[in-house]
Amino acid sequence: MVKKAAQAQPNLLLRKARLERGWTQKDVAEKIGAPLDLNVTRWERGNARPSAFYVQKLCELFGKSATELGLLLEETTEVPASSLPAEPVQEAQYWNVPFQRNPFFIGHADLLDSLHHHMRRNRSAALTSSQALVGLGGIGKTQIAIEYAYRYRDHYAAVFWIRAGSVETLLTDYAALAFLLRLPDQESKDEMRIVSATKAWLAQHKQWLLILDNADDLSLLTEFIPTGGDGHLLLTTQAQATGRIAERFPVEKLELEESLLLLLRRAKLLSLSAPLERVTQEVMHYARIVVEELDGLPLALDQAAAYVEETGCSLAEYLQLYRKQRLNMLNRQSQVSADYPHTVASTWSLSFTKVEQANPAAADLLRVCAFLHPDAIPEIFLLEEASHLGASLAEAVRDPFSFHEMLQLLRRYSLVKRDADAKLLNLHRLVQVVLKESLSQEVRRLWAARAVRFVNAVFPEVSFDIWARCELCLSQVQVCAEWIEEYELAFPEAVRLLHQAGCYLRERGLYQRAEIFLQQALRVSKQALGAEHPDTASVLTDLGELYSARGDYEVAERLYQDAFNVHNKTLGIMHAKTATDLNNLGMLYTKRGKYAQAEPLLQQALSIREQVLGDGHSDVAEGLNNMAWVYYKQGKYTQAEPLYQRALRLREQLLGAEHPRTAESLDNLAIIYRLQGKYAQAEALHQRAFVIYEQVLGLQHPDTAVSLLAQALLQQAQQHYQQAQILYERAQSIFECALGQNHPRVAQTLYYLGQLATEQYAYEHAETLYLRSLQIREHALGVEHPDTVSVRTALAELQYAQQVQPSGEQ
Repeated sequence: MVKKAAQAQPNLLLRKARLERGWTQKDVAEKIGAPLDLNVTRWERGNARPSAFYVQKLCELFGKSATELGLLLEETTEVPASSLPAEPVQEAQYWNVPFQRNPFFIGHADLLDSLHHHMRRNRSAALTSSQALVGLGGIGKTQIAIEYAYRYRDHYAAVFWIRAGSVETLLTDYAALAFLLRLPDQESKDEMRIVSATKAWLAQHKQWLLILDNADDLSLLTEFIPTGGDGHLLLTTQAQATGRIAERFPVEKLELEESLLLLLRRAKLLSLSAPLERVTQEVMHYARIVVEELDGLPLALDQAAAYVEETGCSLAEYLQLYRKQRLNMLNRQSQVSADYPHTVASTWSLSFTKVEQANPAAADLLRVCAFLHPDAIPEIFLLEEASHLGASLAEAVRDPFSFHEMLQLLRRYSLVKRDADAKLLNLHRLVQVVLKESLSQEVRRLWAARAVRFVNAVFPEVSFDIWARCELCLSQVQVCAEWIEEYELAFPEAVRLLHQAGCYLRERGLYQRAEIFLQQALRVSKQALGAEHPDTASVLTDLGELYSARGDYEVAERLYQDAFNVHNKTLGIMHAKTATDLNNLGMLYTKRGKYAQAEPLLQQALSIREQVLGDGHSDVAEGLNNMAWVYYKQGKYTQAEPLYQRALRLREQLLGAEHPRTAESLDNLAIIYRLQGKYAQAEALHQRAFVIYEQVLGLQHPDTAVSLLAQALLQQAQQHYQQAQILYERAQSIFECALGQNHPRVAQTLYYLGQLATEQYAYEHAETLYLRSLQIREHALGVEHPDTVSVRTALAELQYAQQVQPSGEQ
């Protein structure tokens, strides 16, 4: 046994943890950002102890506690000397890596560890272990290969580097390798004989590492890959399919923290050993934006940092210039560092050219992807609606074999990634930037318009049963909205896309996002179709519904009236859209307590719908429901009940038992039953309705909160005050979050809570609730609104009750 005192004897626990991973002391120092490997040497020898900062870093690195690493031990600890793995004892006899180690290399720790593990596992089998770093140009494959070579050089007797971008470079570098090894055939005029001699040397020797860099065309490697020997073969390639040649190790973009460290350290805004906390808030702010716009691509971050260092500009200045001249900045070569001969733009431009030459339709597919959201492009959309993307691409997509050939070509250069299970395509944001910026303004506008027409074609007419497809399209709609604005695209498809997306978001209760799309749809519709067009009026209608739901009744009324005027003028009174406008106005007047104006409008709308659409239509069910509601608001429960029952039967028949509109009818009928004292029947209907809302709309939707209110009222009617309190408070929280604190629904909930407090003789609390409700209702509904009057009445009754029976006395 070896005895160890914490500060005087060697720290064998720390050394053991390091050796188990095959790391040198320098490796550990670099991984934790220690300035010199001398620090790790002193810690292991027991001559010094790491600071709290490095203790934390070491614990994170090894996944162990400070005690398990012997960093905080005061008493003597015994560690069996035999349990310590052996240090790498050799140094590479042959070494021709043409690059210096990158002092700014960061990230990919798990990838390097996994790569090393896979390399070592086949050593005992006397076989060549082949691995491939796979990814987009500029993603950092070469840098990872360089880091691997330096990090594990002591594990190899020979480390060789060969450029595999072409047959010429392969032959040249194999000849150089033969010269390095002093092979007898090194002077042969037969180049392939030199290659064979080199491969024979590899087959006869052990513990070598051969790196084939930029092996993007794997078909070139057939005659160059060693077929035997106890060594390791590491490829870097853009090709995502490596077949039997090598096991794939995909290289992903850097994480946020890694990207920030690379940018700031490479720009000399942060020292190599300093943490991010040393950076000022202003610098960090702009660094985050730069990293986001460059999307974690190491080569792009290196170029940006080099520009900042070489010009002395700030990150804010760089960002401003980049946004004006993206392609020029991505094409700029550093004047100081020339480790990588290509820039982001030149790397990908070469790939684009090869794709264009090999398959023009694949190039068009890449262009359309450049004008869509990059993270999730459903393949099914491309297969269904490629006719909107140009003749060449439309023709190619019709044949599944041709479609797969296009994807194979794009994946050869890692320009797109494919999720085979989800059938989704994605690409790096900077690939989009370079593609778009390489096009003329006219061609960019053409592809932007194609993207808008394409996404419009795949976006369905909004209805509950296809919400999932609407959600799948939403990220693409957001991108298209930006193209519509930037290129002033004013055509009917643009109007429809914005309109339908706004309606979908409104149905989901996402009012703020819905308003943006509907307002933009209105502007584009007026420009493309004119203010007097029926489709423009339809946008007005849906925008009015949005403002009505938000409690902006005056704005909603103006929009409803404008929509009615256009529809009545262009379509006539006996039209379903005109009936919808009358219905909406009637509902709005009901909300505002103007029952005398509301009832004839709702009756007229229902009559038109029955004549134009027939009795078995969902709009007729809506009309019946709304007529019942105006009767209910006036206390005419016997007239409301049969209408609610008819509406429920129609909705169950037409929309299904699980539709939100069916849930609305269930709740409405349950309210009537509650008022009639039929509590058991009411509770059963409320429970059915709430399950639908919870499953379909979610627990944060305003309609779900309305259902909670109805249940709370039922519990209160049965004097189940605690359950009622809980339900009211849940509803209030949802309303405040979704609609804001000054919405009439919030005021309604406060009013009900005031009633609940009054029934429990908590008069002071009730008064506070009533006053808050009154303030909101006076502002939102007006002082003469029946709901406002009801609060003032409740306050008056409360004051009388307080005089007769003080608060808290029963």
